[in-house]
Amino acid sequence: MRSNRPYVQLDPAVIEQARQMDLLSYLQRYEPDNLKHVARNVYCTREHDSLKISNGKWYWWSRGFGGVSALDYLIKVKEYSFVEAVEALAGITAGGWSPPPVSVPKDEPKELLLPPRNKDCDRVIQYLFGRGIDLQIIQECIADGTIYESARYHNVVFIGKDESGTPKYAAYRGTMASSFKGDASGSDKRYSFRLLAREPCQSVHLFEAAIDLLSYATLLKCESKDYKKENLLSL
Repeated sequence: MRSNRPYVQLDPAVIEQARQMDLLSYLQRYEPDNLKHVARNVYCTREHDSLKISNGKWYWWSRGFGGVSALDYLIKVKEYSFVEAVEALAGITAGGWSPPPVSVPKDEPKELLLPPRNKDCDRVIQYLFGRGIDLQIIQECIADGTIYESARYHNVVFIGKDESGTPKYAAYRGTMASSFKGDASGSDKRYSFRLLAREPCQSVHLFEAAIDLLSYATLLKCESKDYKKENLLSL
C-alpha cells in the first residue's frame, strides 16, 4: 500500500501514541476475522498462519522478520507507508483506545509448538552434508530425535531435550535458498540443542549455533578423535 504523497509533518505525540498499540489489540478490535487462537497466549493471523503473536510481540516465521506494535505490522506486512500507518492508528487511538494494563508474567510452563515431521529427512541430510557435516553424525542425530525435517517448509529442526528426553526447545534453519532462522514458539533455551558426552564429564564446549556445533564434532571425527568425550552445547 505504497503512496507518492508529499512529505507530511507528524506530531511526535501522535507517533508515540500510534507506537503503543500492540498487534493483538489491533487485530482483536479491528480485524477480528483475521485473528486465530493457536494455544494459550499464542495467536496467528488467518491470512498468514506462520505469523505468530505472543507476549506482546509478533514474528512472521516464513518471512524471517517480526516486530512489536501494530505500527510495525502495518508497515512490514500490510506495506503501508510510515505516514499512512501512523494516520490509520491515530484515527483509532483518537477514538479512546489506551494501551492494555501491564501484567506481571506468571511463571507458567511453556508449551512447545513443534512443526509436523516430514515423512523423511532427505532434504535435511542433503543440506547438512552439503555444509560439510559428517553423514554418520547427521544420521545419529536423526535417530535420537534431536534433528528432523519439518513437513511444510522442509526446514532443519534442531531439538533440545530435558533430562527425561522430552523436547523443550526447537530451532529452525532453512534448507533451501532462504537463510531463514528462528526458534519454535514456547522454546525454553535452558534446553538448547546439544550433544552430550557418552560418560559424565566436567567440560563443555559452547557454540553460537547448531551448525557450528556439528562442524566441530565433524572436525574431531576427521582427526580420529571421539567427539562424545565432552559435552557440546549450542546457544
